[in-house]
Amino acid sequence: MNFGLFFANAGPFAQPDTFEALVRNSDEVGIESLWVVEHVVIPAGYESEYPYAKGGRMPGPEDNPISDPLIALGYAAAISNRLRLATGILILPQRHPFYVAKEIATIDLLSKGRAILGIGIGWLQEEFDALGIPFRERAARTEESIRAIRSLWKPGADAFDGKFYRWKPVHSSPQPVQEPGPPIVIGGHVDAAARRAARFGDGFFPAKGGLTQLPRLFDVIREECAEIGRNPGEIELTASAAATDLDTIKRYQDIGVSRLVIAPPGFDPDGIARGLEAFGNDVLAKL
Repeated sequence: MNFGLFFANAGPFAQPDTFEALVRNSDEVGIESLWVVEHVVIPAGYESEYPYAKGGRMPGPEDNPISDPLIALGYAAAISNRLRLATGILILPQRHPFYVAKEIATIDLLSKGRAILGIGIGWLQEEFDALGIPFRERAARTEESIRAIRSLWKPGADAFDGKFYRWKPVHSSPQPVQEPGPPIVIGGHVDAAARRAARFGDGFFPAKGGLTQLPRLFDVIREECAEIGRNPGEIELTASAAATDLDTIKRYQDIGVSRLVIAPPGFDPDGIARGLEAFGNDVLAKL
């Protein structure tokens, strides 16, 4: 089982000393991956329901800092050696594929092949409205953007002709180190997201749902893979967990999960160092 840390660029982790402590200590103790979140703006007084917490509101105040995920990962690449660098998630329909392909390829190159592109369709309609991007088109834009990004990661100049994005042959350089590109992990916790993972993803990360809910979503992936003739074993399964005792870890392994993403164990450099050292001794050393 691999372990990642989420919300790595939000709240206190938007501050340089705390973020650096999280990156360096995670790298040293053997955490596999760091996952950063994204919101370019938070519209004041938003009414959309946040799906990952009771009450429908994001944790913290509306002006809680969230640093740019890709700039944060670029910084993390420079101060780590083994840590995988993941967006968890990038709101893909809000970004042009040219920029995503270029930025993720650059992070992958500078980190010597450690990038993971986790993507989602988004939930905050007011943010889409502020950007001038139709909220109802977000799923279709996401799926087309995945195809476009993969075309840009191919060697040579390639054209693309879709509903939302189209261009004549272009070069997108540098190319990523990983071939045929960094893994694309599909976020979401509904059937449509599971089907999207089966059709377009290298991995699936439902950030909501525990041991009782996830098996049904994983069944949806297997059913969709059977429909399209794909081996479901090609799709890496990630889940979030609050508990990391050995019995719980084993139960996640038994349903096919190979990565658990957990909360950072502290909110200041000293707390992070102590918490990760304890996690290394109490969990990682016993696996």
